[in-house]
Amino acid sequence: MINSAYAMGGSPGGTSTGGGDWGFLITMAVIFVIFYFLLIRPQQKKQKELKAMLDNLAYGDTVMTTGGIHGKITGLADAVVTLEIADKVRIKVARSAIGAILQKSGSAAPASPTKP
Repeated sequence: MINSAYAMGGSPGGTSTGGGDWGFLITMAVIFVIFYFLLIRPQQKKQKELKAMLDNLAYGDTVMTTGGIHGKITGLADAVVTLEIADKVRIKVARSAIGAILQKSGSAAPASPTKP
């Protein structure tokens, strides 16, 4: 009876032909390509557009922050933007908090007042 059980089993040690290894690698490569085109590439494109928008902020632009505050740019610094949200009401927000430009003015920076 024991001899027939050995006869029905596979080869001792369970070695395979190795053809499954290439199939696994090809499957992983296809999955990576799908993820790249569906997730990674669009996210990189969106980040590039956001960076370009933040770099092109100008005085007088009407913007909306990521928190939903609408305002007009009255001051720009490297990392801080001053927004006028009502008459004589100004707040400072991080440049990265600007979510969208609602209206582009394209005006130049206001002249700094000179004292005689």
